[in-house]
Amino acid sequence: MSESIGFVGLGIMGRGMACNLVRAGFSVRVWNRTARRMAPVVAAGATAGSSPSDVAAHSSITCVCVSDTADVEAVIFGPEGVAAGAREGALVIDNSTISPEATRSMAERLAARGVFMLDAPISGGSEGAANGTLSIMVGGEEVQYTRALPVLRAMGQTITHVGGHGAGQTVKLVNQILVVGTMLAVSEALLFAEAGGLDLEKTLAAVKGGAAGSWMLANRGIQAIARDWRPGFTIDLQQKDLRLVLEAADHYGVPLPTTHLCFQLYRTLQARNLGHEGNHALLKALEHLADIKVG
Repeated sequence: MSESIGFVGLGIMGRGMACNLVRAGFSVRVWNRTARRMAPVVAAGATAGSSPSDVAAHSSITCVCVSDTADVEAVIFGPEGVAAGAREGALVIDNSTISPEATRSMAERLAARGVFMLDAPISGGSEGAANGTLSIMVGGEEVQYTRALPVLRAMGQTITHVGGHGAGQTVKLVNQILVVGTMLAVSEALLFAEAGGLDLEKTLAAVKGGAAGSWMLANRGIQAIARDWRPGFTIDLQQKDLRLVLEAADHYGVPLPTTHLCFQLYRTLQARNLGHEGNHALLKALEHLADIKVG
């Protein structure tokens, strides 16, 4: 394969994504701030880099998947960042979820160095990252999107070019509005079913294939009734995304009452030191209000 790939950020999502790039036959060089997290990806066939700059220096396309806007800024433009090592004509694909406005600024700064950028945030949880079935929403130039498609297809199943720089991040925020709103509805439904004395597994089986069905219901609903709070996406990361949503909504002047409610409910869970649990633990906030335990 003509493109050599770098991958910076091997957390819950990045680890599976990088492994899928190796499985697809790409030459992959990786770096992670916590070095031990590189081990399983290196064992799968990747090469360990010494810094983001080193990764970019050996790669024609470098993917970044870290937590927040400041983290992306640091790994791209820091002293040993991607920009310091990237060759002219290289492409940076940011798979993080960050500010659309900051994304546009970063794309301009990289362009001044002769480096291209796509914002390509992801959805589908840790399962999608591991299985290569992520949804990827891409912002940036059409020609760079076409160039990146073989890389994106190794990591995702539903890949959509949604517009210019920042559009991918904006669509991801749309995704997050739908995720938390759906999880609130799932939580209310499970609480109602528990109070009504229903068999929860049979209830989910009855409704998930109909008009009420959704990915969150089928995947996170099952986890919730099993009281399995392992994260596909943590509450703390969900809150980071919701802050981005609410900041943008304030800028646009649009009301998002359900999203704001979810943000406040998640805050009560963070206050109970549950920020490391999966975002489906939103159910616990309603359980606390009702003094009812589901499952």
